[in-house]
Amino acid sequence: MAPSSVVVTIDKSSNFSLVEVDNSEASVFLEKQRTASTKQFSWLLLLKAQRILSFVPWLTMGCSKTFVSVKKRIALSDSTKDEVKYKERVMYRFVKAFLAISVLALGVEIFAYFQKWDLNFIPNEAMGLMHLCYMGWVAFRAEYLAPFITMLSKFCVLLFLIQSVDRFILGIGFFWIKFKKIKPGIDVDDWCYDAEDPLSFPMVLVQIPMCNEREVYQQSIAAVCQLDWPKDRILIQVLDDSSDEVIQILIRNEVSLWREKGVNIIYRHRFVRTGYKAGNLHSAMACDYVKNYEFVAILDADFQPNPDFLLLTVPHFKGKPDLGLVQARWSFVNKDENLLTRLQNINLCFHFEVEQQVNGHFLNFFGFNGTAGVWRIKALEESGGWLERTTVEDMDIAVRAHLRGWKFIYLNDVRVLCELPESYEAYKKQQHRWHSGPMQLFRLCLPAILSSKISKWKKANLIFLFFLLRKMILPFYSFTLFCVILPLTMFIPEAELPIWVICYVPVTMSVLNILPSPKSFPFLMPYLLFENTMSVTKFNAMISGLFQLGSAYEWVVTKKTGRSSESDLLAFAERESKSFNEEKIQRRLSDSGLEMLGKLKEQETPVVEKEKNKNRIYRKEVALAFLLLTAAARSLLSAHGIHFYFLLFQGLSFLVVGLDLIGEQVN
Repeated sequence: MAPSSVVVTIDKSSNFSLVEVDNSEASVFLEKQRTASTKQFSWLLLLKAQRILSFVPWLTMGCSKTFVSVKKRIALSDSTKDEVKYKERVMYRFVKAFLAISVLALGVEIFAYFQKWDLNFIPNEAMGLMHLCYMGWVAFRAEYLAPFITMLSKFCVLLFLIQSVDRFILGIGFFWIKFKKIKPGIDVDDWCYDAEDPLSFPMVLVQIPMCNEREVYQQSIAAVCQLDWPKDRILIQVLDDSSDEVIQILIRNEVSLWREKGVNIIYRHRFVRTGYKAGNLHSAMACDYVKNYEFVAILDADFQPNPDFLLLTVPHFKGKPDLGLVQARWSFVNKDENLLTRLQNINLCFHFEVEQQVNGHFLNFFGFNGTAGVWRIKALEESGGWLERTTVEDMDIAVRAHLRGWKFIYLNDVRVLCELPESYEAYKKQQHRWHSGPMQLFRLCLPAILSSKISKWKKANLIFLFFLLRKMILPFYSFTLFCVILPLTMFIPEAELPIWVICYVPVTMSVLNILPSPKSFPFLMPYLLFENTMSVTKFNAMISGLFQLGSAYEWVVTKKTGRSSESDLLAFAERESKSFNEEKIQRRLSDSGLEMLGKLKEQETPVVEKEKNKNRIYRKEVALAFLLLTAAARSLLSAHGIHFYFLLFQGLSFLVVGLDLIGEQVN
């Protein structure tokens, strides 16, 4: 038989069995097979290594670009514009002290980790002086610190659950309205406006309050002047509080041009500009001719209503003498401009489509949004008019009107275009005003609420839901639980928070918040992290408003960019040429006005060259970022999975915001 032959016995045609292999070179054959397998495995490893190495340059390039961007932001940062010195801020001092203690504690825990000491429990015997000190620290934190932290965390978790239940109930109301297709309607019998008879239309006053709104005054005035309403039944007031003389003359000239086109529009400028927007509106309502009007529509300088805005809102007052306010929804022309505007859009979509709509349908009450609404002038007068006592004059007048028995209607289908803040600095100042003002108002309105004649249910809704739960408790627990207690429990593991508090419930609530804007679902996790980041600003604003601190009455006009919609471009296409406009201006202005026009022309040239944006470093957010990253490192020592990832990404979120890497970018 040949050396390499194989003998095979066939039992059946379908069954083969190996009987014998007679091969003297079998060991050589197997050795060659092993060698080939080893070479194949080596080539496989080399291929995988090549793929990994090809990924390294891409990762290095991405990291280098990120580092360059951060370095550029820091180099262009403007720390001279800090409205309040950080050394004088109690919260910033607290964060710095907390960070220093955390870094020290992390050093101790790292030393204990490499010494293989138990980081969570008291050992039975001490192994030296250092170990004895560490045992003392573990015993102290377990006996004295952990009970207090546990009690505080349970209190915050209780508030968190109460607020989550409130959100859930609002969500149920939202789905009920959607399922039943409930909308505020207008009775056909009450629609008695005859287009051929202008006298059938009520007298409407439209107010456009503005202050140094150079970027948006043209498009706002143009949109309001094209409202579909009889010309002799409407009056437009442009309430200019600008401190810049050049902007004043620009707005005055714009008003004159529209007046020459037959629009009933007037320009008002206060010489004594007190009370901010509330003072401006109060001054305008004091005019003698206001008594001839039944309704007043308020539209801020960056709002661009559609021509049918009044036709869709004013008829709701017909046949409803107790209706005081009709509020329209905001729609944003720049919601997709950057990550910051996308996250703002999620919040405001939930506010309008869920909070405002549910409260408007079931309670006939909600907070007036300050613009894109129509008031019955009688309701304003009976409620005391515009007051200058807080920075949220819109919420103030809404609460006082509710206490007088007036009802509100919210129209989710009527939308008015406006802008979102595109820079974090502008957004932060806006949020500070929006969260400090309600606390000022709560202190001032509480006695009036308790002594009012409304039902006990409405009093409870105002005090516990409208003010305490949604304006005070929300920023309190959000900051305390996720920015203070959570990193603290990493160094005091005896008081550790359960996973469902830091993961499951927040994610569920974020999903609920994002439902009104389903296209924003890819931004679910950035939204959750950013909301926790903003809790610092909201908490600080809430405390300053509640205790009347210095920054509580700070009012900064939100920066606008003047982004135009397609309707704006069509409106401006009908305007005369620039030279023809200048000829009209020169014929109309006095000698002093001509001097101002020359001043304007001198300033037109440098406007073309935009100055680079100065980005700020927000030290409080940066300090909190390092605090959370320190806690994440401590969590890594104890092999905490969810806690580590949450603290890591939340710390990075604070760092991104603190370095002003979100929102408007550097040119």
